Amino acid sequence: MIRLLSLSGAAALCATLAVPAHAELTLCNRTSYRMDAAIGLEKRANVATRGWFTIDPGACKQVVDGPFDAEMVYVHTRTPPVYGSAPLPQDGNAGFCIRDGSFEIANARGCPLSQQAHFSAARPSDSPKGPAVNLAEEADYDDDQARLAGIQRLLVIAGYDANPIDGVQGAKTQGALAKFLSDSKLPAEAATSPDFFATLLDAARNPEGRGFSWCNDTKYTVMAAIGTIEGGATVTRGWYRVDAGQCVRPDLRGDARKVYSYAEAVDANGRPVKRGEQPLAWNGDVALCTRDGKFELSDQKDCAARGLNSTAFADVDLTGKPATTVRFKEQ
Repeated sequence: MIRLLSLSGAAALCATLAVPAHAELTLCNRTSYRMDAAIGLEKRANVATRGWFTIDPGACKQVVDGPFDAEMVYVHTRTPPVYGSAPLPQDGNAGFCIRDGSFEIANARGCPLSQQAHFSAARPSDSPKGPAVNLAEEADYDDDQARLAGIQRLLVIAGYDANPIDGVQGAKTQGALAKFLSDSKLPAEAATSPDFFATLLDAARNPEGRGFSWCNDTKYTVMAAIGTIEGGATVTRGWYRVDAGQCVRPDLRGDARKVYSYAEAVDANGRPVKRGEQPLAWNGDVALCTRDGKFELSDQKDCAARGLNSTAFADVDLTGKPATTVRFKEQ
C-alpha cells in the first residue's frame, strides 16, 4: 500500500494543502525497500518535476528547499532491480517528464510520452517539520520497523535467513545480521551507519557467496519468477527484472532445499523475445501458476481455469549447496 491518491481525489487534495508559506515538503519511506522518488508540484496548472531522491527504509528526506506552496503534489517511485518487480503501484493517472540522474523540469508535460512516467497524486500530512508524504506498505510500519524490515529483506536476498520480514527484532534476525557482519568483516556499529543499506545492496547484487541467484548473460532484459515451498505449499512470485549483465537474488522463504525457476527474455516494449516460433525462455517441466504483472500465488491448481498462466518452471536442487547461480545465456 502506498498512501497516494488517484486523480479523482484532486478536489479534496487542493482543500487540504493550505500550509504555511515557510513549510517544506518531506518524503518519508515507511516501506521495507530502498526507494528512488521523483515528485511533481502543480501550481496554476503548471507542473514541475524533480528527482531523484534516494530514501532508505525508515528514513525521511526533504524534497523542497524553501517555501512549499503547491496546489497539488504527485509522486513516482522506483526500486533497485535486485528487489524484483516494483513493490508500490506504478499505475498513477498523471504522466509527467522524468530524466535519468538528478533533474528539475519546469514544464513536466512538455516531453514525448517515452520520456514520461506515471505519477500518483499524494496527500501530505502534518508533521513537526511541516507537510510530509508517507510511502507505506500493508504492514503499516513505523520508521524503526521499516528500517529493520528493510534490513531483513536485503539480508534474505543476500542469502541470510532473516525471515519473516516483519520489522520485529528476533533471534533469527540478530543471528543473520551478526553472520552478515562477520562474513563482510564489518564491526557491529556498521549496522547503524548511514551507508549500511548501500552495503547490503552491494551484497544482495553479488552472485558469489551464499544463496540463490539469477545472472543475465544475454543482451536482453529477462523477467524471472521463483517458486518456493512454504508450509507444505508451493508459492510462486514474480516478476523479477534481471537487466543485461546483472545478477538478482530473489527473496527465498520456507524450505531452502529446492526452488523452481522460470525466466523469459523481453524486448524494450516488454514483449517476449522469440527464437523462431518459440520464446527465448529458461524453463523446465514443473507446471506452476503465474500471471501478468506482479504476483504472489499460493494455489497452483487449475491455473487456466482461474484466469492464470500455467508456466513450466525448472526444478533447482539446492541441497548441500551454499550458493547456486542460474545463468541466462542465449541458445
